[in-house]
Amino acid sequence: MEKKLLKEQSAAELADLLQKTKSAYDAFQAKKLSLNMARGKPGPEQLAISLPLMNALPSDAEMISETGDDCRNYGVLTGISEAKKLFADILGAKPEEVFVGGNSSLELMFACLQIAYVKGIAGCTPWSRLDKVKFLCPVPGYDRHFALTEYFGVEMIPVPTDDNGPDMAMVKKYVENDETVKGIWCVPIYANPSGIVYSDETVRAFAALKPAAKDFRIFWDNAYCIHHLTDTPKQPLTINQACAEAGSEGMFYQFVSTSKVTFPGAGVAAMNTAKANLDELCKNLGIQTIGFDKLNQLRHVRYFGNADNMRAYMKKHAAILKPKFDIVLNTLEQEIAPLGIASWTKPEGGYFVSFNAPKGTAKRIVQLCKEGGVTLTGAGATYPYKNDPDDSNIRIAPTYPVCEELKQAMELFCICVRLAALEQLVK
Repeated sequence: MEKKLLKEQSAAELADLLQKTKSAYDAFQAKKLSLNMARGKPGPEQLAISLPLMNALPSDAEMISETGDDCRNYGVLTGISEAKKLFADILGAKPEEVFVGGNSSLELMFACLQIAYVKGIAGCTPWSRLDKVKFLCPVPGYDRHFALTEYFGVEMIPVPTDDNGPDMAMVKKYVENDETVKGIWCVPIYANPSGIVYSDETVRAFAALKPAAKDFRIFWDNAYCIHHLTDTPKQPLTINQACAEAGSEGMFYQFVSTSKVTFPGAGVAAMNTAKANLDELCKNLGIQTIGFDKLNQLRHVRYFGNADNMRAYMKKHAAILKPKFDIVLNTLEQEIAPLGIASWTKPEGGYFVSFNAPKGTAKRIVQLCKEGGVTLTGAGATYPYKNDPDDSNIRIAPTYPVCEELKQAMELFCICVRLAALEQLVK
């Protein structure tokens, strides 16, 4: 591996390195790999951890909740009491301010947007009747958040982020001076894809906002709040506490799920917000459904018992994931760092590594990887409308492949990064 910065190499050296890199790439193509790293899915090893969950409710089990509700029957729209307590503890919230739904937090986010769009919230005009509705979108960010807002025709405004979170001066300017700004997406702990954790100052700045729009809401997606890769994780200020201190309890919707704790296709999702917001949500969701899967809620509660057990349980996931993240970071450090052509995050939790390639090369790198047998998340996916103005950011999702496959995928990825960079330099 060349240890000299690319910018310090002569034209002849660059041309020689380009040919060597092409040869390495051709060798990978000959292997005919077929590896998929497009999404941050738990791997089979992780799914196997939760198989005992299937026996948490044997056929002769008592299926009555602690409040006397038969979990096999209709009703209990907001979720069973013991599930509310479990998620309230995870989120630092009050049980009465928690709504427990089905398996998908995205479903709850969609419901909140749909209600605002069709019926209106907080006594405000439905968004469908307004000329313009805007959402702030910290970037790089979660592609499914952007897909949700785009679905409803909401204009998305990119907001840059750093290690502390979004640019709060920019957020404040938009939120407090433009009544068409109705929301902002946030992944505060191990952000997707960067893995950053919002600082306490950032959380307090969110809570202190004075929105021009009465129906402005912070969509606080706490998907990775217990997904640590270290035994000494950061313990950031919660949005609940910050908003309680600022007197802005009704300004946020907070979401969480067990999708990457137990089974993504059969987990439990929950939402936390002020009671007035929950009442409004229930009034509308009660038309759509009489209740979600209470047996699955009960199954999870019986399996875990309490939030501390769930947190301890996540160490089993960390034991599987930490070596995979190490493979990604160590390979980048060995193969790319010496060339001085890219940067990347080093998360302490979550599911992704955010990689910033040389400007103008991300699409080319993803294309080269695909043609070499490794499918990545599409270039641009971490920006609204799939438009990364620098064509630089790539989301690396190391969780699904087994370690040996991941080593191959990262070796190919680094070859593709070098090849795309050299193609720019050698004309």
